[in-house]
Amino acid sequence: MDRLRDQAATSAVVERAKGAVMALTGCSPDAAGEELAKRAKAAHRTLLEECWLTLGELVPPLTVAVPAPGPRSALPEVPFALRSTADLGRLGKALVRVGTPQDLARCLLEHLSPGAEADAIMIFAQLPAGGLELIGHAGIDDRLAAQWRRVPPVSGIAALEALRNREPLWLEDLGSDSGRHLLIGDPPERWRSRAWVPVVAREAAEICIGFLRARGGPFAAHEREHLLAAAQLCSGRLRAFDARTEPTGASPVQEVFDALPGASLLLSPLRATSGEVEDYRIAAASAEAFDALGRTGRELIGLRLLECFPDLAGEPLWHGCLHTLATGEPYDGEPFVQQAMVAGVAELSTYTVRVAKLGDALTVTWIRHDSSDLQEQRLADVQRLGNLGWANWNLLTHEVGWSSQVYAVLDRDPADGPLRITALPELALAEDVPALARAVGELVRRGRPLAMPFRIRAADGVRHLRIVAEAVTDVHGSPVEVHGFLQDLTAQRSAELALVESEQAMLTQHDVLRAERTLAASLQHALLPLPTRPLRLSGLRVEVAYLPAQSGVHVGGDWFSAIELPDGDALFVVGDVAGHGLDAVATMAQLRFTAKGMVITGSSLTGALARLNTLLLHSRDSHGTATMVLARYSPAEHRLVWAQAGHPPPLLHRGGEVRYLERPGGMLLGASASPAFEEADIRLEPGDRLLLYTDGLVERPSEGIDRGLKRLSEAVLSHPADGPGSLRPLLTDLLEEERRDDVCVLDIRVPEFEI
Repeated sequence: MDRLRDQAATSAVVERAKGAVMALTGCSPDAAGEELAKRAKAAHRTLLEECWLTLGELVPPLTVAVPAPGPRSALPEVPFALRSTADLGRLGKALVRVGTPQDLARCLLEHLSPGAEADAIMIFAQLPAGGLELIGHAGIDDRLAAQWRRVPPVSGIAALEALRNREPLWLEDLGSDSGRHLLIGDPPERWRSRAWVPVVAREAAEICIGFLRARGGPFAAHEREHLLAAAQLCSGRLRAFDARTEPTGASPVQEVFDALPGASLLLSPLRATSGEVEDYRIAAASAEAFDALGRTGRELIGLRLLECFPDLAGEPLWHGCLHTLATGEPYDGEPFVQQAMVAGVAELSTYTVRVAKLGDALTVTWIRHDSSDLQEQRLADVQRLGNLGWANWNLLTHEVGWSSQVYAVLDRDPADGPLRITALPELALAEDVPALARAVGELVRRGRPLAMPFRIRAADGVRHLRIVAEAVTDVHGSPVEVHGFLQDLTAQRSAELALVESEQAMLTQHDVLRAERTLAASLQHALLPLPTRPLRLSGLRVEVAYLPAQSGVHVGGDWFSAIELPDGDALFVVGDVAGHGLDAVATMAQLRFTAKGMVITGSSLTGALARLNTLLLHSRDSHGTATMVLARYSPAEHRLVWAQAGHPPPLLHRGGEVRYLERPGGMLLGASASPAFEEADIRLEPGDRLLLYTDGLVERPSEGIDRGLKRLSEAVLSHPADGPGSLRPLLTDLLEEERRDDVCVLDIRVPEFEI
């Protein structure tokens, strides 16, 4: 599972990097993948390293193939030329499992190159006001982390200096460094050398990574190179974190709220120590959102809800928020009237408030209702949802009015303006032009209503449209105006065609299944003939029943054999091959005839099962399985020897009592290359009744097999009749519902007296 999760995470990194290249260049996904591979090859890096660098730097892509050997400056590069090593490769792979800045700090501490490792990691993000926020750390205690959680923009802070200069700062002499900088540590001598490396992306640096070492002395050249490369490799991972770890710029959520019309807030609940919600923090706000003090938009971000609306506590909206947060059910408040500024004029407007859950937060939206705006919005929604547009043609003034949706339906640029109704046939396919032109002519000349389909060729292919229009006439009955709509029915036509194709495929498949079922049934009847009357074998009376499944394919792999051997013994076999259809019938025939042949030629029961297991493992379907019971009855000793392979146990009815024989060892055929089979024996007495059966007799959906075995034993006790055909009422009682599996039964009776 860890390997699969790593593969999925790695694939996600590659896809995000491809998306970044696509966004910069407008190329296809395949071209973006080729670009990344080409760039990695040119710089001698792994693909994953290149993806992390691309996500962190978003450098312009190569526009041609890898250039001929020349100066490295000929290639567009990130500020530091990362050279791939085995250690950096392992770090790049480990980064796919990083989900937070805290995880990133631990990952760096664990995967730095031997010889360049650090004893502690600190990751600072620059705040908009100029200070620093500690967003990740490893190797330091929580007390020290809390002490350095927020750093004001003062002089002497090494991380701030590295960010301002966008260059790494190497503190290698504790004595002189302590005089110039405020060193982190209690005491500072805990780390005798430090490196503060800014993460530079597109000539900007907002994140600084600190590498703190217990040992003193300068950083070797290879150590510096490795730490610079590690920081650069982390740039892509740092870009993927949420707004709390990206202190500059708007969060993706806020960018969505910036585009929302109306007043909306995203609220994060603030809970007391008891767990109850005591307030909400405004995490995002739309531009039209406002509070009681007149603050709007982004000015509300970070404030508490009760700071903005002091009278809200205890109001229905407050209780609605609590209910939505607890149950996930949206809350719709009652309409209320409030004065608002509309186009610079104070107006009373009707509002409703809607609260919906979004993850662990709430979205609160104030919806303003105006009658004309509402009707217009409803009309626009109808056109959009129905994929249709309204049109009006004045036949006297030749003025044409189209809704915006008509342009979308006809795939026409609004800058080109609308068309006269008589010009519509020019857009149709050649085959549809005559009929459409004739119908339009009848409409504008005689006022006959128009309702017909036609096709046009658009940028996305052929579209199936419908036009419905009617004429408005003057007092003399002459058409003077036409109004109607055009609708895009392409999706509906595609669905209809797909449905027709699906129905045709279903009919074809039905014919194939019916032919296969007929063939399989014929093979089964030929390979497994059913006797028309009870058999007499070695002094026993044997009644046979075979009932196919009533659902799905009606032929399966259940079989039986009941024969008398050359030495006078009787052989009984009941088996069940997994599955249905031709393959199951073929496997059934192979096992049935092979089993009889092996026993007739002198093989023991366990030896026959072992050979049948080998045969199944090397058959066409090497994953097929089967269960089986083999039993041999000696009339001279009245002794039944039997063996089984994963099959339900035989049921013995003796002296008014029933019991299942204790199964000897043996797993189902095809499950193991080296199974172990054992034999068991029992002496049959006059009047005994022994049932061999397949699992279709006792198994039912949604219940355990123990319940089915109990049902069989009770049914045998309630049907003690011993005459011919006594097996039928027993099966009728047991198989009342629809059979989902085949049923095969051997009913073996020992006569009361010797025959």
